[in-house]
Amino acid sequence: MKFLATPYHINLLADKERLSVFREAIKEEVNGVVYDIGAGSGILSYFAVPHSDFIFALETDPKSAQCATQNLQEYGNVQVINADASNFHFPKKADVIICEMLDTALIDEEQVPVLNNVLKYLKEDGIVIPHAVINGAEPVFMNRSQITYQDVDDLKSVYYEPLGEMVIYNKVDFRKNIKEEVDIDLRFQIDLSLPRALMNGIKITTFTLLNDHIVCGPTPMLNPPLFIPVDEISLDEMKLNGNKSVIINIQYTMGGGLDTIKTRIKDIS
Repeated sequence: MKFLATPYHINLLADKERLSVFREAIKEEVNGVVYDIGAGSGILSYFAVPHSDFIFALETDPKSAQCATQNLQEYGNVQVINADASNFHFPKKADVIICEMLDTALIDEEQVPVLNNVLKYLKEDGIVIPHAVINGAEPVFMNRSQITYQDVDDLKSVYYEPLGEMVIYNKVDFRKNIKEEVDIDLRFQIDLSLPRALMNGIKITTFTLLNDHIVCGPTPMLNPPLFIPVDEISLDEMKLNGNKSVIINIQYTMGGGLDTIKTRIKDIS
């Protein structure tokens, strides 16, 4: 089936890895009444049609909603609604909420406050697809001085060198109300045997748990790695002083955008 889509959603449809993991999770998990929040072109509703009693597909953008309406018009168990799910009153409680989360660590993800509102319409034993995300960070030297996403199709888009192991610093469970403010101390063990003389950044990687056994790492349109600059730390000075670890405090607001990111060196020991 050929889908009508806006230019942005054409890029989403081209991400085959992203589509395949969502399709598999929907096939395994979907039943009953479904909400598709931020339905876009309607592709995830299309995957859910054979497994659902009824689907409410909400999309705020009029052009995208029009595309979804045309794409899904032959199916009697889908209603495409051009509305904002953050203040929409659903007539039935959901067995399943599909709410695709696209942005790394949910920092620039507008769906976060929307999902917090929609959860009150989820049945007590209902599920959310995806179930959760897990966020990890690692210390790096990088060739950028500003916050930058890495192009998953072009890994050379950001030059960087890892300086220590990844630290898993939180898990966001979408069945629970999301606490949007993040304020976490990241302790990194630095590999001082490396020739690099500076640490000047953090690389954040997000892993999406579609369900209990389907996990998806970054894809071209799903959670590209995010590089965040920090004040430069001299590894030569760390060696001289016998230091091995660095604590970086990172703060941001999920759904608040990249401008909410703040970092500071808290300790070197």
